[in-house]
Amino acid sequence: MEKQAYEQSFGAAKIVTGSAHILDTGKSKILIDCGMFQGLNEHLNYEPLGFDPKEIDALIITHGHLDHVGRIPLLYKQGFRGKVFAHPATFDIAKIVLMDSAKLQEEEYKTRYKKAQRRGEENKIKKPLYTKDDIKEIFKKINRVKIEYNKKIKITKDIKATFRDAGHILGSSFVEIDFKEFDIKKKVVFSGDLGNKNNGILPTPAKPTYADALFIESTYGDRNHKNIDESIREFKKVIIDTLLNGGNVLIPTFAIERAQQILCILKEMSEEKSLPKSAKVFLDSPMATKVTAVYKKWENLLTGKCNSCKSHPFEFKQLRLVKDVEESKAINNIERGAIIIAGSGMCNGGRILHHLKHRVWNPRNALLFVGYQAKGTLGREIVDGAKFIKIFHEEIIVKAKVHTINGFSAHADQKELLEWMNEFEKLDRIFLIHGEEDKQTIFKAVINSYLNKRAHIVEMGEKIYL
Repeated sequence: MEKQAYEQSFGAAKIVTGSAHILDTGKSKILIDCGMFQGLNEHLNYEPLGFDPKEIDALIITHGHLDHVGRIPLLYKQGFRGKVFAHPATFDIAKIVLMDSAKLQEEEYKTRYKKAQRRGEENKIKKPLYTKDDIKEIFKKINRVKIEYNKKIKITKDIKATFRDAGHILGSSFVEIDFKEFDIKKKVVFSGDLGNKNNGILPTPAKPTYADALFIESTYGDRNHKNIDESIREFKKVIIDTLLNGGNVLIPTFAIERAQQILCILKEMSEEKSLPKSAKVFLDSPMATKVTAVYKKWENLLTGKCNSCKSHPFEFKQLRLVKDVEESKAINNIERGAIIIAGSGMCNGGRILHHLKHRVWNPRNALLFVGYQAKGTLGREIVDGAKFIKIFHEEIIVKAKVHTINGFSAHADQKELLEWMNEFEKLDRIFLIHGEEDKQTIFKAVINSYLNKRAHIVEMGEKIYL
């Protein structure tokens, strides 16, 4: 007897991170994303997956962010051997992201192990979920299928899928999945992460067709973003004013999408000659440098509004790609005219800490935040007005001018999510994933009033029959 098809979420349900969604048609079982839990939910990475990876026939990856790919190595460790479907740019980014994640886990383990040894508690320290060697092995044996946008492809014996550009990061997709249930055609759509229409370097999310069921992200379902053009003007003004005042600009940034967006604006400034010839722009993030190389490789996908990124993207005279630690340290000798782009984006690690230590005490300098600063991070402390901060056990006064520009999000806001849903020719059922519950509650009410449709907030592990 044929079973009824269902969806079941093992992450990103009433929370943002840990995306992992099973679609079981009764004939095939596929997984959409397998991401890492982050922040307050990080402990869930050590919990059982909730399903048997050996039973998964295929894996679809919507994009390369850690919260969508970070637990894929666990699938292989537990017996998954199916095909993996993603845009080739996503495979490129996912490898960088997973190698970086493994490196951080190994470093953190060594530090914690040494401290625990002194207490005789080394057996209590959790080992890394995976190592760099694990990632190398996985990418040797991964059975990858590189998709093209807007072309229907066979996933399993009874499932076909069409990947469409989600405009979130390079290679990102939303996926339309077709199968039959009791000889009736069904289409289920997973939004992945949808992009901000005005991000500048990537296209607007593609138009969807129809859906019997839509599983849609709701990260910013409760709000609208600040206007991007206004944000870019503000960004340029901070750069120009600081350099004219004889200072330097520090920009903590995320390695994927945000760093490339910032480079694009700086290239635009260089071309319009508002960026002084004497200025030096340093991209001091090994991961961002690798990701930028991937963006250059796939420059045909960069079809946003930023004209300066349509030819030789991210290349201009004032830009220096920092190769090693010694070169990074040498930046400290520059007294004025430096624009330093470094990770981590929330100042909770990475090379930005060294630059903060050497620059944040100087009132001529500017600290320019272009991304979200989570509670508990050093970045959030500074944004909230801390007069002193602690870096490498040293207390440092904050005298640099602190600027926060909020318009650079890579996620669609409430208005854009509603407009995208309104483009469906037919949309029957709506399920909210990838969002915090309080934001989803607001978004659910807005969907009801704007689209005159009811939405359901997905619970972790809940079976949703299709």
